[in-house]
Amino acid sequence: MVDALQSLLPEPVPIHHLGMYREKTTLDPVEYYNNLPYHKVGGESKVPDLAIVIDPIIATGSTVCAAIDTLRDWGVPRIIAISVLASQAGLQKASEIWPQGVELWVGGVDAETDEKGMIKPGLGDVGDRLFLTVGK
Repeated sequence: MVDALQSLLPEPVPIHHLGMYREKTTLDPVEYYNNLPYHKVGGESKVPDLAIVIDPIIATGSTVCAAIDTLRDWGVPRIIAISVLASQAGLQKASEIWPQGVELWVGGVDAETDEKGMIKPGLGDVGDRLFLTVGK
């Protein structure tokens, strides 16, 4: 999704990664990677005016909310979160975390999630699909 989004922008922008996954038993978000430049350059912080979060699926909403919290703590005043698919409950949760600072752009919305936090009918686990870990 990064390459597709970048091809739409009028000029190149810096890309930083927040690696998060949802712990399978608690459904809580776990951050495993963060390369936001928290240091100051030339005595001045380089926090952007806008951050775009790309999260393929918003199921429970917990992971995108954790990403929004991290970016808000970093000092970003405005966030756009883009997803292919969301559940109604996950979208509601994400929309309430910071209404004045976040816009959510979603391609489609499915009604609910199951007991494992997967969207029904959904698309399956995106991480499994991307990294070929289905059934492991």
